[in-house]
Amino acid sequence: MSSAHSAAPTAAGSVPSPTSPGSSPSSPAAAAPTIAELLEFVRRTARNEELIASLPLDPEGRTWIRLDGPGGSEAWLIGWPPGTGTGWHDHADSIGAFTTAAGALKEHSLAVRLPTDGWKTLELTDGVDRSRELATGQGRAFGQNHVHEVLNESEDAHAISVHAYYPPLPRIRRFSRTGAVLRLEQTESPEDWQ
Repeated sequence: MSSAHSAAPTAAGSVPSPTSPGSSPSSPAAAAPTIAELLEFVRRTARNEELIASLPLDPEGRTWIRLDGPGGSEAWLIGWPPGTGTGWHDHADSIGAFTTAAGALKEHSLAVRLPTDGWKTLELTDGVDRSRELATGQGRAFGQNHVHEVLNESEDAHAISVHAYYPPLPRIRRFSRTGAVLRLEQTESPEDWQ
């Protein structure tokens, strides 16, 4: 994740967030969360008005706070200024979910599984593009190697979203796209965005 500005985390490096009843995100014996559990977590967290209001918003760059996700997952509260987006990327072998907590986001995704390694340029076939609007309270979950871009297309309103990934992101591959051609541009590791 890259941004010109980031929100300051707590001294522990993260902000406590809601957990499932009877679970502890720091419990070493916690089972790996399912996609459904990640989606429930981001939906529940997106309804936490106090947490959402605590995110500093910047007029130019995305801001974020790291959260404690369920079962050892990586979670983020992200602020999106008008006209910003992620660019095309994937989350490697992590499953994930996100929900819009305020404003609206648009997701463009590819309904195709890309090779994990050994390529720089791919020509996509017709019919692989998907697009969805995610208004406040709407979210989605996804499996491994999901390729997408997320955008705040508003001209004047911030959006805020909650994201969770398991296992914690080992890498993010960033892509450029021109028509049907998808090109691998760079691979980032956690040190690049934390």
